Amino acid sequence: MIQVENISRSFGTFKAVDSISFSIETGEIVGLLGPNGAGKTTTMRMITGFIEQNSGSIKIDGIDIRENPKEAKRKIGYMSESAPLYSDMIVADYLEYCAKMHDVDGNERVPHLASVCGLNDVMHKKISELSRGYKQRVGLAHALMNDPEILILDEPTSGLDPNQIIEVRALIKEIGKTRTVIISTHILSEVEMLCDRVIIISKGTIVADSPTQELQSRYAQKSILKVQLSDFSSEESVKNTFSKIEGVVSVSSSVVQDEKLGKVLKLELSIADGAEVRGKIARETVEKNLGSLIELNLEKNTLEDVFKSLTSEGESDEN
Repeated sequence: MIQVENISRSFGTFKAVDSISFSIETGEIVGLLGPNGAGKTTTMRMITGFIEQNSGSIKIDGIDIRENPKEAKRKIGYMSESAPLYSDMIVADYLEYCAKMHDVDGNERVPHLASVCGLNDVMHKKISELSRGYKQRVGLAHALMNDPEILILDEPTSGLDPNQIIEVRALIKEIGKTRTVIISTHILSEVEMLCDRVIIISKGTIVADSPTQELQSRYAQKSILKVQLSDFSSEESVKNTFSKIEGVVSVSSSVVQDEKLGKVLKLELSIADGAEVRGKIARETVEKNLGSLIELNLEKNTLEDVFKSLTSEGESDEN
């Protein structure tokens, strides 16, 4: 478990993190998001003990990282965005070396991690010969060497191809079943796929902390309903009818030419949060003979929409 209470960190006159607090339970996979300069990387570095907070406290499973840093750090595994690996070493030798650094039994731990991280086929290869995806796996194996209760990953799929991303995400999901995992990433779809919870930081403060599935409904104000009609009566009559339906905030439209259907009226209806209007739209279209309904598609606000609404532009380059 991680307990962060009112931590702050300044660099000169710049306050990178301003009195933030949160706790993360064992078994949670938490996404830490924020624009460049928001303070997320500084927060991660303070949690790992890489840098010290100016004020506040950080406890790892009840151990204060400032008062007992060695004991607290033993519970943490950390993989940076570009895992610092010794490229001239063979994978097996590198992992044996990591085992010795962590004072663990390499004869037992290395084969186990090779299996867990999918490295069995490349154990005999030099790290320099590996693809970026396999290098990330080696870095992950290193982070897991001391069997940490907490795993902190900074941009774990950065630079990977689509197949590698799928493989690493599946690996993280599996590892997260028995550990606390914090992921810092700019890929919002990754957060939606991997994380149980999202913490969004902007200008050094927390602007959102919510379960991933609830975040969109909690912070988003509306969604978009896309409607298409062929053989429509008139653009204005359709817009006037739909705009009067309760829950419809606004209506925009355009007419396009379709090779098979002829003129098609395309509408985008802005829908108030929580409103369900699709049935009403369908009934009004039929009862008032507005046209032939060929599309009725609700697009809810994405995590990206929520992220944009909660964070501001013009952040500092420091993070």
